[in-house]
Amino acid sequence: MRLVCLDLEGVLVPEIWIEFSKVTNIDELRLTTRDIADYDVLMNKRLNILKERGLTISAIQEVILELDPLPGAKPFLDDLRREYQVVILSDTFYEFASPLMEKLGWPTLFCHRLEISSDGSVEGYVLRQKDPKRQSVKAFKNMNYTVLAAGDSYNDTTMLAEADAGFLFRAPDSVITEFPQYPCANEYSELRLLFDEEP
Repeated sequence: MRLVCLDLEGVLVPEIWIEFSKVTNIDELRLTTRDIADYDVLMNKRLNILKERGLTISAIQEVILELDPLPGAKPFLDDLRREYQVVILSDTFYEFASPLMEKLGWPTLFCHRLEISSDGSVEGYVLRQKDPKRQSVKAFKNMNYTVLAAGDSYNDTTMLAEADAGFLFRAPDSVITEFPQYPCANEYSELRLLFDEEP
């Protein structure tokens, strides 16, 4: 049995922090795991900005409610789920993801949680586990799944390395250059072909 693991932001839905940065005009919030490889450094930078600007979880959620999946993402996912077991492995948060998961037809999502104070301030975050994407793929392989994986950022590369076959999707040039061992697709049809061509 083959199982596909997909990243969420940048692969199926817009980058939430980038969209939030557009609304708030805070350029530093445009930084993602495409730019900063160390997730803890990135998140602490984000949390400090939220605290300094007095931005609460509701401000972020209001932006998320207006977002839609990337064009073609839902048909791609629906078609993929007819042939494969599919799990979304993301470094987003359950407090962010629900509206977008509904628009994608509620695929299975493994991600993290935020620590929210009573006044709505985002105080911190709790990782599901250390190196969660790689650990998830490793667990699926231990259950005798053949795992195919696709993502676009630095934080996806351990998942791609652990998978039986890994692919980059619409990745920035910096990631493609640093990880040339992973074939890269820019369209959903191309990514589907890469999955289907695996033995």
